[in-house]
Amino acid sequence: MTRAVIQLPTAGESVYDTYARIRAAGEVVPIELPGGVPAFVATSYRAVSQVLDDKVFAKNAAHCPALHDGTIPADWPLRALTDIDHMLNMDGLDHRRLRKTISQAFTPARIAALEPDVEKIAANLIAAFPQDEEVDLVANFTTPLPVRVICTLFGVPTEDQPRIKDWTATIVSATATHEEAGGAMVGMIGYFTELLERKRREPGDDLTTALLAANEDNNLTTEELVNILWIVIVAGHETTVHLLGTAVVVLCTNPQQRAKAVAESRWADVVEEMLRYGSPVVGALMRYALHDVTVADVEVPAGSMMLWHGTVGRDARHYPDADRFDIDHDHRDQLAFGRGPHFCLGAPLARLESRIALSMLFNRFPRLTLARDPADLGYANQISTTGPLAVPVRLYG
Repeated sequence: MTRAVIQLPTAGESVYDTYARIRAAGEVVPIELPGGVPAFVATSYRAVSQVLDDKVFAKNAAHCPALHDGTIPADWPLRALTDIDHMLNMDGLDHRRLRKTISQAFTPARIAALEPDVEKIAANLIAAFPQDEEVDLVANFTTPLPVRVICTLFGVPTEDQPRIKDWTATIVSATATHEEAGGAMVGMIGYFTELLERKRREPGDDLTTALLAANEDNNLTTEELVNILWIVIVAGHETTVHLLGTAVVVLCTNPQQRAKAVAESRWADVVEEMLRYGSPVVGALMRYALHDVTVADVEVPAGSMMLWHGTVGRDARHYPDADRFDIDHDHRDQLAFGRGPHFCLGAPLARLESRIALSMLFNRFPRLTLARDPADLGYANQISTTGPLAVPVRLYG
């Protein structure tokens, strides 16, 4: 009997439940994306390690014939993610040229210097919590904090930040139409084109200005700079929003681990364990098989779309006690941010924000509890990332 192909997303089912079924089905599993488009998902540590090998799988959609020969229709909604020539969809010299420019601006020193700003933003958000019996932390903390941090870093004015958030939500949605996703992309690109021009005229102490300065030696086009801006800003807050929301739920349902984190100030370990146990990345962006290849004993034809599952850290074949949240786990072989040339550029920022946000929240409200059963929380229905849509809590127990 042939097993039915799992649809991603599956209507009426949490994406976490869908991925639980996918993980149970094997290390490399055939799925259907929106529109019935076939793909594979790698779920195990050994499979994901192979998928991250740039000699076997590429990021450039030119290696996927179905995207160009009419097999996949031109109005496929996920073309907003696959078709644009940005840094995450490039390989080799093209990728290195773009990454070199943003890396010269997005330095470890610049990220480390953000710590006081992140603390100030977190403190202001906490001080402004509604004095109600319940507070939704997604609306009041875990979403506005990463949005404000990344926008502050790039010099996006406060009044423009809601637009960035809304465009991002549409672009990464699994249910947005082709027209909706395309409209959001047009709005995003137009906005960042204007931002670049503004920073050329009026330089500031921000990453957009630093990017322009770094480009004096690299000669990227305005289009390439705009694509760097939007992809870094989208990736730089969307995943952290979901990581923080999920972390609150997990810490509230693991009181012993939470108590250890508070007592021993183990927040960096909390973040690493969350990245392993409950990564917000559920389907990292597409890769394409460069040739017929066997991945974890599964035959994958050349040109096939391949996603990899961010909770590879739950692979019991590789991690002892994989389904137990424990901040004492060994995190040295972390794959949540990828590996190799496409290792996530924003990893230091995500770690910094998450460590500060969680420590300030739980130190300020040591009796914070969930106001809903965790099983009743809704989760974002997206292909690439997910997290709770709302986390209602009682601040004082």
